[in-house]
Amino acid sequence: MRDAKRWVLVMVIALLALITLADAAQAATRWRYQSIWAPSITLWRGDKYFGDLLNQMAAPDLAIQYFDGGTLVTKSDEMFDAVAKGTIQMGTDWPSYWEGKNTAFSLITSTPMWLTPVDYMLWFWQAGGLELCHELYGKFGLVWYPHSVTGPESGQRSNKPIYKGDDYKGVKMRQCGRTQANILKDLGGAAIFMPGAEIYLALSRGTIDAGEFSVPECDWSMGFQEVTKFWVLPGWHQPGPVSGVLINKAAYDKLPDRAKFMFKEAAMATMMRAYTYFEYSSGEYTNKFKAKGIKMTKLDEATIAKIQDLANKYMLADAEANPDYTKLAFSQAKYFKDIAEW
Repeated sequence: MRDAKRWVLVMVIALLALITLADAAQAATRWRYQSIWAPSITLWRGDKYFGDLLNQMAAPDLAIQYFDGGTLVTKSDEMFDAVAKGTIQMGTDWPSYWEGKNTAFSLITSTPMWLTPVDYMLWFWQAGGLELCHELYGKFGLVWYPHSVTGPESGQRSNKPIYKGDDYKGVKMRQCGRTQANILKDLGGAAIFMPGAEIYLALSRGTIDAGEFSVPECDWSMGFQEVTKFWVLPGWHQPGPVSGVLINKAAYDKLPDRAKFMFKEAAMATMMRAYTYFEYSSGEYTNKFKAKGIKMTKLDEATIAKIQDLANKYMLADAEANPDYTKLAFSQAKYFKDIAEW
């Protein structure tokens, strides 16, 4: 009789444990998370890795379903508002895409002739950059973490050899970024913005003469080796390509503190993963471009110096016009001063 009672007690305890586990699983907050990049643009690697990692680290409090670029939010330029409004809880971004909302966003990724990938990592994680970014994105109802960085972008891919500033004259180029576009105009070229997924077709049809997008692996996956002949170096337009994760603040605020803590940890780990992956793969894909017959051209020192002067001019103008820009630019300049002797 005693054994029978003990067996009943064990079964009751087991049943209660199963119910508790089921309730815990059902209690997990479920989010939808989308990459800003189409599947052909391999920058999604960092986005997917971040989601997978956070699913492990934030469980059982948070469960994230990942979607490819274009699945839920069909246009990349709609991602910011979609997350801010809560249409989806989380999505990835390219901060300079939001310059129209606030010019300070341009400083968070790929400011011409400014921070490199290592500079950005030091600024975000050690020099107060992350806190300033939180302040800026917070004005729009968002929480943001930098989660991916690559080496400086490849450069510009052209069907005309470009060695000096005058060679840009008359060149119609897909160029991302307001300051980058202004510099290109000053050099005599014409900047045309279009989503990454449209660049290949525009080059193949001759709608544009040149274009730029990312690092060698990504450019290769987008087929640029098939529609361009020249590779213009260096990538002055985007020396520190940072991507980030947009999070709806209202949804984020409802999470337990432990889950919130994991966002930063996952972002730092993913940034290291992305940087090392893309930097290492750049060697392989540079060789692929060369084997395809793509000719590399390098801008002369006089042109680089002119581009630097133009970049400085536009940075000062933006700082004078926008206090938010001033705050971030000052912080980045202070970072350079702090480590100058080292």
